[in-house]
Formats: sequence, C-alpha cells, structure tokens
Amino acid sequence: MNQQQLVERARQVKENAYSPYSNFRVGAALLMKDGTVINGVNVENVSFGATNCAERTAIYTAIAQGYKKGDFEAVAVSGDTVDFLPPCSICRQVLVEFGDPDFKVLMTNGEAEIKEVTLDELVPFAFTELEM
Repeated sequence: MNQQQLVERARQVKENAYSPYSNFRVGAALLMKDGTVINGVNVENVSFGATNCAERTAIYTAIAQGYKKGDFEAVAVSGDTVDFLPPCSICRQVLVEFGDPDFKVLMTNGEAEIKEVTLDELVPFAFTELEM
C-alpha cells in the first residue's frame, strides 16, 4: 500500500468519527508490516478525559487483534485542518511504545497533502525506558 492509499483510508474512515462536542473528526489508518490496515477514529465523551484519539483507537485495535510491538509500519492521520495534523502528545507516546524509530507518520491536511516524518523525528527525546 502506498502513501496516497493509506491517507485515503484515513480520510474515508474519518467520516465514522464520533465528535458531537468538538465537531473535530479525525481518522487514522495504521499499516502493519504484514500489509493489513487497521482503521481508527476519535471517539468523544461528554467527559473529555474519556475521549480516545483515532491513532490510539487503531493501535489498541491492532493489539486486540494479536499484533505485537514491532509489527507496526506506518500511520496516516487525517482531519479537516488547514495545517498538517500531527498526533497529540499522548498518541505520540503510544506510538513510541509500539513503533520503531523509523516508523512512518503521514500527516495530512484538509487538502489531502502529505507530510511524512519518522517517529524519531516526531518525538526526538522519546520516553522509552522505565528504569528504577
């Protein structure tokens, strides 16, 4: 699957987002190393702390389906924004947990333009170990 196809999947699934409070729909398409694509959308809650982002929805779905750390290839994130839409900081940390430093993050905007960065570029000082 190429970049454009992955971005298109994220744009399509965005329509399924549940965002009645912010009206800010986000879709994510997570490409696994075996070629499988797992979709995710943001799901809001009236208690905003209970809201889940599209990227985490996709990652948690992948884990529930049996994928493991290191099985992740790339993610495309789509929203109706003027600027490129990056994952939030919580999603970045979850991506760091499961993706390699060269994991690709495809950020898009409302015009479907693509900006590709690696996870290492997106989170240069990632929190990766818990030593006591």
